[in-house]
Amino acid sequence: MPRRNQPRKPVRRSDDGGTGGLFGNALAREEAGPAGYDDERYLVRRIPGARATKTYRCPGCDQEVRPGVAHVVAWPVDAGGADDRRHWHTGCWAGRRTRGLTRRWS
Repeated sequence: MPRRNQPRKPVRRSDDGGTGGLFGNALAREEAGPAGYDDERYLVRRIPGARATKTYRCPGCDQEVRPGVAHVVAWPVDAGGADDRRHWHTGCWAGRRTRGLTRRWS
């Protein structure tokens, strides 16, 4: 199959009514924050397992997000720096509204 010479255009999808936005070349969308941070908006990007190459600590369960595991990266809309991004297990991010953070955001 021939290779595409032009980049694909991102498809904006939102499961929960959030608005889409771009962070670099990757698709990110805006969503409500975890419990206790409900009034804040976060940009969220899904990371497929094939692109997950490092180990991170999930703030939702305080367990490791291992390399090769698909997960979610979330950061506050107003901050948006690399130091503010947090890597969550997909299930932990999905249940963020029913439980608080186990790991303090610094």
